[in-house]
Amino acid sequence: MPAPSHTGVCRTKADKRISLSSPSPRFTPSHPLLLYTTRKILRRNPNIMRLTGKEFRDRAQKSITLLGMSGVGKTTLARKLRRHNWFHFSGDYRIGTRYLDEPILDNIKQLAMQIPFLQELLRSDSIHIANNLDIDNLKPVSSFLGKLGNPELGGLDLKEFKRRQKLHQTAEINSMNDVPEFIRKAHKVYGYSHFVNDAGGSLCEMTDDVIGLLAEHSLILYIKATVEDEKELIARAERHPKPLYYKEAFLDEQLAAYMEARSLDYVALIDPDDFVRWVFPRLFSARLPRYEYIADNYGYSVAVDEIYSIESETDFIDLIAGVLDR
Repeated sequence: MPAPSHTGVCRTKADKRISLSSPSPRFTPSHPLLLYTTRKILRRNPNIMRLTGKEFRDRAQKSITLLGMSGVGKTTLARKLRRHNWFHFSGDYRIGTRYLDEPILDNIKQLAMQIPFLQELLRSDSIHIANNLDIDNLKPVSSFLGKLGNPELGGLDLKEFKRRQKLHQTAEINSMNDVPEFIRKAHKVYGYSHFVNDAGGSLCEMTDDVIGLLAEHSLILYIKATVEDEKELIARAERHPKPLYYKEAFLDEQLAAYMEARSLDYVALIDPDDFVRWVFPRLFSARLPRYEYIADNYGYSVAVDEIYSIESETDFIDLIAGVLDR
C-alpha cells in the first residue's frame, strides 16, 4: 500500500477513500461551548492519559497532541518527529482537505465567475479548479476564513464572516474527533510507531467533550510561551495580520469595542488588517486561561524554550519523561 502523506490525508484515490470513510462524531456550531474559566476540576477524568516518565518511555505506541498558540513551534516540532517514525496529523490540513474543501472551492469559483473569460470556461467545464493544500501551504484555509471589514480592502460583511467562522468551528471539531481513528490507522494500516496531533491554535476553543476525547487517546502537551515569546507573537501578528477564528461572543464584544474606539458606524468601514492587529493581543490574553485550564486538567505543560532545544526524537522523549515526573 502507498505511504501516507503524514498529514492525516492519504495521497492516492484508494487511500483517500479509506481516510474519508471512517465514521466520526459530528457537531454543529450550536453545540454548547464551555466558557473561559480558571477554576480547577476537583476530580480528574479517570480516562485521561496519565503516565510516569518510565511508562511513557516504555510505551511501544506513543500519541501526543500539541496545544498552544499559533507560532509557538507546534508544526516545527511535528516535522522533526515525522523524520523518526511519527505519523504527523495536521488538524488544519484535515480541515482544508476533508471538511472545508467544497466551501473553499465554491468561494474561489464565485470569485472566478466575476471574470467573463473564466466564467465561460467554468460553465463549459473547460477548466477545473482544485485545492493544492499541503502541510507547508494552508493558505486556502486562511483565505477562506477571511477578515472582517471593508469589501474594497478584501473584507467580508459580518453575516458572511460569521457563517465562515461557524463552518470552521464545525470543521475543527470534526477533525479533532477524527484523531482516535487516525491513531488506529497510523499503527495498524501504515505501520507507524507513534502519532503526533499538530492541532491549530484555536483548539483551546473546543468543548470539554472534544478535549476529553483527545486526552483519552493522546498525551496533551501545552507549549507555554514566555513573556518575551508572547510579545514576539503579538508583534508578528501586527506585521503580518492573518485571518483568525473567534468565538462568537468574543467577536461581538470586541467588535463593539473596536467600533467605538475607532468611531465607526458600519462594519463596512473597518480596515480588515487594522481590526486583526487591534484584536489579536486581546484574543491572545483571552485564550491563555483556557490553555492553562486544559493543561492543568487534561494534560501537561512545557516551556517553549524547552521545545526549541529539541534536535532529535531522543531529546523529545527525554523532555516528555521529565515533564511527567515533575
